[in-house]
Amino acid sequence: MKSFKHTIILTGLFFILASCTKGDSNQAANTQTAPSNLVVNASVSVDGSGNVSFTASATNAISYVYEFGNGVILTVPSGNTVYRYTLTGTNTYTVKVTATSSSNLSISRSIPVTVNVVPTAPVLVWSDEFDVDGTPNPAKWGYDIGTGSGGWGNNELQYYTSRPDNVIVNGGLLKIIAKKETYMGSAYTSARLLSKGKYSFTYGRIEVRAKFPTGVGTWPAAWMLGDNINTAGWPACGEIDIVEHLGRDLNKIYGTLHYPGHSGGSANGNTIVIPDATSAFHTYIVDWSASEIKIYVDSQLYHTVANSAAIPFNQNFSSC
Repeated sequence: MKSFKHTIILTGLFFILASCTKGDSNQAANTQTAPSNLVVNASVSVDGSGNVSFTASATNAISYVYEFGNGVILTVPSGNTVYRYTLTGTNTYTVKVTATSSSNLSISRSIPVTVNVVPTAPVLVWSDEFDVDGTPNPAKWGYDIGTGSGGWGNNELQYYTSRPDNVIVNGGLLKIIAKKETYMGSAYTSARLLSKGKYSFTYGRIEVRAKFPTGVGTWPAAWMLGDNINTAGWPACGEIDIVEHLGRDLNKIYGTLHYPGHSGGSANGNTIVIPDATSAFHTYIVDWSASEIKIYVDSQLYHTVANSAAIPFNQNFSSC
């Protein structure tokens, strides 16, 4: 495999900090040594995958921080890492490497890296076509049961169940059924499925084909949460709303990201109106990469968010 390399050598300076107290002859005890001789190499794959092998070494360094030029920052104790760029086409990034010593002194160097990413046909890694009648596949789906009073709900009026009355696969469709009935102290019932604990992933294309109900009070949605929700909490875990539809506002589709500083009413999202969201099936799509998150209805892009290490969308997510 052919590749090219950039090699840059930086000789750092040694700084000696000595006490100015009269009669102090033990200057070595106050010596702090900065890293030196920082060497950075980048070997770019020519197969169009976007993979780049980075190596960095420096005298007296104990860790290295890579800034990949697209907002992603990674700490690499060994100095060696492989990073995959995902933005298609030929793009040049300025990669900055900072080497740090045990005394917390550092030196940095930047190199240009040109990467060509060739679009490839997507590989299907998980799906459910709902082609077996009966209950949803238990290997793929679990349920939230109850009213959400434990912290996962939005104060809905319904009680969520796993009963066939509320969720059934029939005729190639997953049918989630809201019912007005008295059940477990609630006046309504419905179902809430999730893949948490069954399957999760980082980056990819997610498609949901759906038709929504009418009626004030309905709020169907398909969304994903970061796998670390139990430890980080919400919104620190991040939330990607693939699609939401409010029955009181027919045919307006919402695509939204929630994260610290952009949750609740200040979420980072957009809307699009399609005339037949409640009478026809449409495909609701999220294209998610390390560089950006794009939200579509069918082929219509209506919201884009730049991804970076500053927001929590570079970890495993699962559907909820």
